[in-house]
Amino acid sequence: MARTLSINTTDMMGSNLEFPRFEEFPTYEEKVHPPEYEKPPVFPSYDGSFDPPQYEESVDFPKYEDPLDFQEEPEEVSESEQSTAIMDINTSPRSPVSPTNKHLDNIVSSPTRKPSPQPTHFSVPPKNGYGNGHRILRSATVGYIAPEFKGKAAQMLQVKGKLETNAWVPEKLIDEQIDWFYNDLGIDDVYFQLESVDAIASNITSLYAAKVAAFAREDKRQEIRLDMEAEDHAIYIDTSEPGLNNIAGPRYEHRLESKYLDISDDQISFRVETFRSPGNLAGSTPSKTTLRCYFVYQCQFVEPNPSPLETRLELIADRMFLAKATKNTKQIYQEIIELAVARTGPVIEVFDIEGSKEKRLVVAFRRRTAQGLFSALSDLYHYYGVTSTRKYVEQFSNGIAVICLYLKPSTTLESNKFPPLEQSIHQITKEISLLYCIPQNKFQSLFASGRLSLQETIYSHCLWVFVQHFLNRLGSEYASLVSALDANNSGHAEILSKIKRRLRTETFTAAYIYDIIVLYPELVRSLYASFANTHLTLGPGYEAEFVPPTPSAEVLSDAKLKDLISKTVNNEHEEMVLTAFRLFNNALLKTNFYTPTKVALSFRLNPSFLPEIEYPQPLYGMFLVISSESRGFHLRFRDIARGGIRIVKSRNREAYSINARSMFDENYGLANTQQRKNKDIPEGGSKGVILLDANQQDKGSVAFEKYIDSIMDLLLPAETPGIKNPIVDLYGKQEILFMGPDENTADLVDWATEHARKRGAPWWKSFFTGKSPKLGGIPHDAYGMTTLSVREFVKGIYRKLNLDPSKVRKMQTGGPDGDLGSNEILLSNEKYTAIVDGAGVLVDPNGIDREELLRLAKKRVTISEFDISKLSKAGYRLLVDENNVKLPTGELINNGTMFRNTFHLRDTGLTDTFVPCGGRPESIDLSSVSKLIKNGKSIIPYIVEGANLFITQDAKLRLEAAGCILFKDASANKGGVTSSSLEVLASLSFDDKGFVENMCVGSDGNAPKFYKAYVKEVQETIKENARLEFEAIWREHKESKIPRSTLSDTLSVAITKLDEELQKTDLWKDEKLRRSVLADALPKLLLEKIGLDLIIERVPDNYLRAIFGSYLASRFVYEFGGSPSQFAFFDFMSKRMAKV
Repeated sequence: MARTLSINTTDMMGSNLEFPRFEEFPTYEEKVHPPEYEKPPVFPSYDGSFDPPQYEESVDFPKYEDPLDFQEEPEEVSESEQSTAIMDINTSPRSPVSPTNKHLDNIVSSPTRKPSPQPTHFSVPPKNGYGNGHRILRSATVGYIAPEFKGKAAQMLQVKGKLETNAWVPEKLIDEQIDWFYNDLGIDDVYFQLESVDAIASNITSLYAAKVAAFAREDKRQEIRLDMEAEDHAIYIDTSEPGLNNIAGPRYEHRLESKYLDISDDQISFRVETFRSPGNLAGSTPSKTTLRCYFVYQCQFVEPNPSPLETRLELIADRMFLAKATKNTKQIYQEIIELAVARTGPVIEVFDIEGSKEKRLVVAFRRRTAQGLFSALSDLYHYYGVTSTRKYVEQFSNGIAVICLYLKPSTTLESNKFPPLEQSIHQITKEISLLYCIPQNKFQSLFASGRLSLQETIYSHCLWVFVQHFLNRLGSEYASLVSALDANNSGHAEILSKIKRRLRTETFTAAYIYDIIVLYPELVRSLYASFANTHLTLGPGYEAEFVPPTPSAEVLSDAKLKDLISKTVNNEHEEMVLTAFRLFNNALLKTNFYTPTKVALSFRLNPSFLPEIEYPQPLYGMFLVISSESRGFHLRFRDIARGGIRIVKSRNREAYSINARSMFDENYGLANTQQRKNKDIPEGGSKGVILLDANQQDKGSVAFEKYIDSIMDLLLPAETPGIKNPIVDLYGKQEILFMGPDENTADLVDWATEHARKRGAPWWKSFFTGKSPKLGGIPHDAYGMTTLSVREFVKGIYRKLNLDPSKVRKMQTGGPDGDLGSNEILLSNEKYTAIVDGAGVLVDPNGIDREELLRLAKKRVTISEFDISKLSKAGYRLLVDENNVKLPTGELINNGTMFRNTFHLRDTGLTDTFVPCGGRPESIDLSSVSKLIKNGKSIIPYIVEGANLFITQDAKLRLEAAGCILFKDASANKGGVTSSSLEVLASLSFDDKGFVENMCVGSDGNAPKFYKAYVKEVQETIKENARLEFEAIWREHKESKIPRSTLSDTLSVAITKLDEELQKTDLWKDEKLRRSVLADALPKLLLEKIGLDLIIERVPDNYLRAIFGSYLASRFVYEFGGSPSQFAFFDFMSKRMAKV
């Protein structure tokens, strides 16, 4: 199926004056092509004589007389403009049911439409010959010329014979019907050359039957619906009256979009041609209705598998396109494709046609990044009183799709209701940017009916998403529980978290919220006017006549909006939903909503609106991102914070609903856990979560790229007018985010790094950790960074208890195929008795063969590849797909998967140390922990939790009370965050040249000398930090008997709290102290290579301040504990000052 898209680079439109140039690298500000690849050679038919703004061919091009005398047409506003049909004729062998669209149910047939109240402005004012910035096309060179079908006359005779044989059409009318079908409908020869005689005869018969039915109808309305669908092509014919909407029709645009266009990928792609025929059903009889014809063809590319950067039309185009397109059309497509391959969003251009009011609008974008755009464009141009005569969708094998529209004013509508054509076209091009972000928004019906503008409906869509996450649904019961329980007790905190999930009932479902919003379009208009009044600005150089009308709703104060909502709504639920709109407007600090070029909508919110009772730890920053594929959050607890970005997928719609309800709370919890884990490093905790929409589960990479790019819109200053105009920034300070890989994003990190560099981000080197070594990344798995920390806690237990590791029996979940699991095997020296991984369970009471385990770990494969001949007689391997297996003990196992899932809870008597290195969160919880406790004593003496959240906090406390020595994940597996932090520090400390020379592994795989040495220093730092925390927890537990899992949280809170306080004190202003602390905190190799002064100059001040605070805080707490005496810090700082 056609080409799966997975890139983007951002810019999509720009002024009408010229194609925008995206300044990705300082070295090619005026170029379209990045320096990594050369501009493709020009193909033979393009002679380079193209010289805008006037197209003049260098050779005499035969004048093309358009076979169609195109008429005005309302076009199916997304298939919505068909009138009620008298007959539904379907010649498809599959006869599918036409898809329904809930959002179009309320469209009125003759709406009164108002100009969009708040445009997405561009800053480059139109100018040139016509005063509009459009390039001009000679009418003789426009469009397509179908190759002549030489067998057409012979085919017509065959069709006649078929019709005579079938005898459905009266013999004396057969010639007339054939002539009408072949010559009056404007169908070009390509259709007749590709279609079979049987199919053509069937279509003529169907059309004749519709005429008969129309004649017999009392109101004599001549209407028809005809479709013929095959695997490789389709035809749709429908009637409609120009200028009228009709949602009762078959919505063929939606249908062909879902069946052909939206499924186009690398394997199968489809192109579309559609036009309004000059003929009507009655032939010569006067009729307002005319036929709209759609033709869909499977693409036959010259080169099916080119590079995504390939732009030569003669290689990437469909053979039919190359045969039909005029030289001028090829020239236009060549230029726009060259731009599109280097962009994330769409590239848009408008052309005037010489001697005609018709405009040619061309939109190029990455295939599958904007499903539903083709039909949504109909709604958009109809909103401005514009109609199309012809439309084309062309696919190219490099992944680019191009939509071409021929637009003109609709003569059937009252012209005084709409702006002049120039302004309408200008506004349409600007709003395509917004439409691309969400082609089919939840409130499309209000837009298509003219009750709200595009911006108002997309604003409503975004608020519909917002409201789902932030209505306070817990009520007084939760408040009572909070007051009754101790939130500072980690066990109580976890209970509160679980109860909160239970109390979040389904009162406000997504559907219920939608139903409330759609009731009050006028309130939405007022709320949007307030939003736009704050965040909409005109770019420099804008001329007043190109600014569409001002908002139709008065801009009200927040107090007046509150009063208006109260007076308008009918009940408390409706008021809560509409009040959430006000809450959003007041919390919004900046947005890319009005940025000319964008691929998704991003909002930077002040998180202070979150209720403290639900979210006791205040967030520092919150981003909300909404695209056509997903919704996402990025949350952080400090200005300088770091954490991974994960993509959440859902097995089905029920799972999606559950994920959507818990998404924000899960994001908050993950960021909070990261905050505690990051106690040794300058960055606080953050996390990003992207939830794919229920029907977009294969769009992970596209959703990730849109998420990253739209957040960057709010981080980078706007320096390219018409592409990235300045936004209203109520936050007013520079923000830098530090991100890393997480679930389903590890293979996307390099793209994010390269994209940040292309967009000119000065912090591109440090933007993402986890990138490949060629970009300066330090891969955790290759160097065992997370495992090194876990091992220090395991070895610390053995050291304190004088245990011989070779005699310690060990169980591990997470096998030799994983990062943590494989490195734990490679670095450990215990006697493995059990390993559980995705493939099954491997057990040997006498010890699993170490050499075979090492082989699997180095190969990174599961235990399914273990050589079972190396097991003792008492050993066994049971895979998940094995059932009814008898173990050496005689026990019969009915189900291998269930055995694997619960093996860690079995009392085998074979485990002294348990190190979870993988497995599902909460694999041991309060309900299952009792299986690990016999007669009040833990059956596993030692547990070091390597996998995140494997054991719930309440279960940890139960195990410790039963005598288990347990160290939790936030302490044990922090090696990865330490490595990432030091990777970020190196990125910030080097300039670009030094970074490439010292931190980037070459294409030959050879790492620079500095890189190798720096990796070793990172490893030693990880081990030192782990030892310091282990010793502090061991000492504190020995003195206080407080559970170690509680002490872990206590130390984390103490360090982060002291860190924040230290950064606010005057200690930072003491230059000697500052330099002394930084000299101790910074890696010695960086100091030797770059020098302290240069590091201080290059690294942002707030990042250095964070290093200063975190280093002092962690060293103090590790030495004096989480509850030191009031004189302890004075003593600590006295010793510190003595070193200065």
